[in-house]
Amino acid sequence: MGSNNSGFLSLAFIALCVAIALQIVLIFRIRNQTKINNGTPSNAEPENAKHQLFREIVRHEATEELLRETQEYMNCMINSMPAVLIGITPDGYITHWNDSAAKVAKLTAEEAVGSHIEQAFPELPVSMEVVGETIRSGIPYNSDNIKDGVGSQATFTSLTIYPLMSTEMSGAVILAEDVTPRVRMENLLIQNEKMMSLGELAAGVAHEINNPLAGILSNTQNIQRRISLDLPANRDQARKLDLNLEQTYAYLDKRSIPQFLENIREAGERAANIVKSLLEFSRGNDIKHQHIELKTLINHTLDLATNTFEVQLHSGSGLPSIKTELIDESVKAYCSPTEIQQVLLNLLRNAVQALQSNPKEHACPPEICISLSQTKSHAVIRVSDNGPGIPEEIQMHIFEPFYTTKELGQGTGLGLSVSYFIIKEHHEGSIEVESEQGKGTSFIIKLPRSES
Repeated sequence: MGSNNSGFLSLAFIALCVAIALQIVLIFRIRNQTKINNGTPSNAEPENAKHQLFREIVRHEATEELLRETQEYMNCMINSMPAVLIGITPDGYITHWNDSAAKVAKLTAEEAVGSHIEQAFPELPVSMEVVGETIRSGIPYNSDNIKDGVGSQATFTSLTIYPLMSTEMSGAVILAEDVTPRVRMENLLIQNEKMMSLGELAAGVAHEINNPLAGILSNTQNIQRRISLDLPANRDQARKLDLNLEQTYAYLDKRSIPQFLENIREAGERAANIVKSLLEFSRGNDIKHQHIELKTLINHTLDLATNTFEVQLHSGSGLPSIKTELIDESVKAYCSPTEIQQVLLNLLRNAVQALQSNPKEHACPPEICISLSQTKSHAVIRVSDNGPGIPEEIQMHIFEPFYTTKELGQGTGLGLSVSYFIIKEHHEGSIEVESEQGKGTSFIIKLPRSES
């Protein structure tokens, strides 16, 4: 549109010059005609023509100044827009190029105007076929949330093409706006909404499971006590029935009955822990927060993890290499130490399991890295591994309760959802995942800093 205005001003100026020249020619013709007809010059007519000429010149100068001011004002408004605005002809040649387009494409308006859109802006997420069809139909084209990139580095663009509504000229205006902050906020709100609804469901399920589970654990414990050789009441009852308690226990042991009971007890306790996690997920608890030095907390967690996690590698079992980068060692957070430790253990366990499943472990030694840093308002803990990574479609659901990609019996899908709930609801922090397939995964925890 800028070049159209410039062209209009040029035509107006040329027309003004032509008008002035015609008026001058007319004045000379009038003077010559007067000399021929009267033999003496007439002073009245040239004076009137002269004044009329001056009036026309002043009027055209005022019109030109008004057009110049209008063009500058329009250019100022368009260049002040944060969105990319590009004017193009039906053939795709650029007629206008605002400052935002210049920043994105790294081309000035002087370089871009007159060139083809596919050369000046090859990243534009729309084809010339779509632009041409929009101009022919006269119906604006809109495409929301066009994604570029993966993971946390992804950006989103909203693109609109407006055909020019004019009978004298054709073309289109392309408006491209970065809507990444809005899309991320929408995704966060959706995630929070899911957590709220699933939290209510989790509470109901937990209460329904709790009663029969308590009965199973209680009866299992009673059976174990009543076949024990150390309980005097068992020996008294065996004597009354003329039974040899040692032989009876030997028979049960041969049939693995004590082991079966122990398996039932362990499974019941595991189920009880799941119920406890569900209840913690669905409501807050009364654990007191403290001002904690995070470096000490991380080191204690690693000591516990060292005795807990092993990775089955081709060369045998063992711990992966765990590297720490505690850059800001004095960082403190106001938090519940046991809960943060639970979150870190969950993330370490997930990292170990990811390394366990990495088919390329022979080429890339398994490694876990824990780093600690800080921003102006938050302490930042990052737990990373060089495992196979997480597909993008799974990342969208990774913090949802019961969502798991593990085989039946190997996971409940509650670890990350409970971790999310602890960080988000109990500590007013945030937890995010960054992952790229084939390169590994990072979980980033942000906790409000403690100044004391």
